[in-house]
Amino acid sequence: MDTPPTTTTDFQYAGSELALFALAHRWKAYWSVMLRRFVAGAVLEVGAGIGSNVRPLLSDRVKRWTALEPDAALVGVMRQSVAAGELPANCHPVAGILADLPVTETFDSIVYIDVMEHIADDRAEVIAAASRLAPGGRLVVLVPAHQFLFSAFDTAIGHYRRYNRASLLALAPPGCKLEVCRMLDSVGFFASLANKLLLRTALPTAGQILFWDRVMVPLSRRLDPLLGYRFGKTLVAVWSRGA
Repeated sequence: MDTPPTTTTDFQYAGSELALFALAHRWKAYWSVMLRRFVAGAVLEVGAGIGSNVRPLLSDRVKRWTALEPDAALVGVMRQSVAAGELPANCHPVAGILADLPVTETFDSIVYIDVMEHIADDRAEVIAAASRLAPGGRLVVLVPAHQFLFSAFDTAIGHYRRYNRASLLALAPPGCKLEVCRMLDSVGFFASLANKLLLRTALPTAGQILFWDRVMVPLSRRLDPLLGYRFGKTLVAVWSRGA
């Protein structure tokens, strides 16, 4: 999970889960296989956090990756990772939010990974992002599913909401066509439900993350296609702007 765009004045991300979820290598590999083909050219990732989504989505089709993040400390972490070779040289961490970028700057792909749920006016954010897409560009969004799963964890890391298919598709930006809308992680749904009903913890442990990632995610990868990608704890959507 990565951080939301918001005011850049002394902004510090309230969540402490970024390093924990960076351990979820199988989960990132799962959704990135589905989304990587939509990520190419000049890429903007909004709310890039510590940069843990760059490598999973990177391919030789990506020319430049702008990692936009409002928390200056996290931007510093990404810059250190670039310098150390842990992030690619074509990754350029930038402090700020979408409105801080030059209005004339456009991108071939704009990516929100676990970010839109942090934004109060998500509809306005999607419209603004779509206006920054080059003709034929893609807007890629991954969000948590099901408002009834909203838990202490969501509150602790600053979520405004979770989504269902209808509420996510209601964000569809004008002039854009829906290419993909799928639910993922059917097995992980039950882990989220257990946390909501039984554990009620504000933050999972490293052991819980690793169990979910190593055991549940591989099962979901097998089960999700059989369910037609209609059930899970996560939603992904991709819209393309007309040429």
